[in-house]
Amino acid sequence: MAFDRLIENIVKTQNPSVVGLDPKLDYVPEYIKEKKFKKYGKTLKGAAKAIWEFNKTIIDEIHDICPAIKPQAAYYEMYGYEGVKTLYKTIQYAKEKGMFVMTDGKRNDIGATMEAYATAHLGLTDVGGELVEAFGADALTVNGYLGSDGINPLLDQCRKYDKGIFVLVKTSNKSSGELQDLMIGNKTVYATMGSMCELWGKDVTGKYGYSGVGAVVGATYPEQLAEMRKALHPVSTGCRAFLRLFRPVIGKRNGIQEKTGVFSTKFSENVETALRTLAAGGAYVSPAALFGCTCPQPSFSSRTRSRMMSTHFSMPIRPESRVMW
Repeated sequence: MAFDRLIENIVKTQNPSVVGLDPKLDYVPEYIKEKKFKKYGKTLKGAAKAIWEFNKTIIDEIHDICPAIKPQAAYYEMYGYEGVKTLYKTIQYAKEKGMFVMTDGKRNDIGATMEAYATAHLGLTDVGGELVEAFGADALTVNGYLGSDGINPLLDQCRKYDKGIFVLVKTSNKSSGELQDLMIGNKTVYATMGSMCELWGKDVTGKYGYSGVGAVVGATYPEQLAEMRKALHPVSTGCRAFLRLFRPVIGKRNGIQEKTGVFSTKFSENVETALRTLAAGGAYVSPAALFGCTCPQPSFSSRTRSRMMSTHFSMPIRPESRVMW
């Protein structure tokens, strides 16, 4: 399954970091913007071209030390069809470089509409009998709170095309508890959603024992994250859920705060991501700061690269590795 490839990339790079490519024009170095604006004007096309050059340079510099990228679709959509084209090019280029790509779209609907979302991001589109890949990411973030009607179309694509999904379980925003912390019988809403993720993923399990249905759990709530880590256990269902770990917990000791029970001791279960910034060994670096804006050509900071590589651990990472922090 798709997450087998993610695990293998983590093992290959010895690094569980995911680079979030959530581009705003403000992040792009001035000299890149000036070059593109001169050619295309201060237009959506000019903005998208600048972002594409920036993304391409980042991917060139990180593909051998980071296993995956996570482009946030909204940051491309705000630049119109030119931005969406840049999203496509970013996904394709990262895959050509051997990276795993998670599109952060948080798509949510039912029936034919969800089938269309699933086809667009994970499957193949039928164009007059020819099957064509629209975006081609390896995985997609989705909202499961419409129930199985919104998830089953995605699972169909996962089975057909070896893809994965990450389902919102306990989100990191302050108001998440207004709904997700409510009780359904003796379980919270988010715990119920976690159980549903295990159910949905039971027949899309890869060779390493991980299901193709991952759980998005915001580590701004370490107690709930620890709870979900314990609850989403492979023994009873034969599947495990990846927990996508959000920025607020990446900070100390080797880039990870010491929160008892938050991180699995099985290293490959943790997928750390920096949102809208690049996580570099626990230090958050604005993408614009990665490049010398006065340089004639983009050059990735060697200091930043070494920080990214500092997320590597002294113990080798294997699919079955158990790493004590």
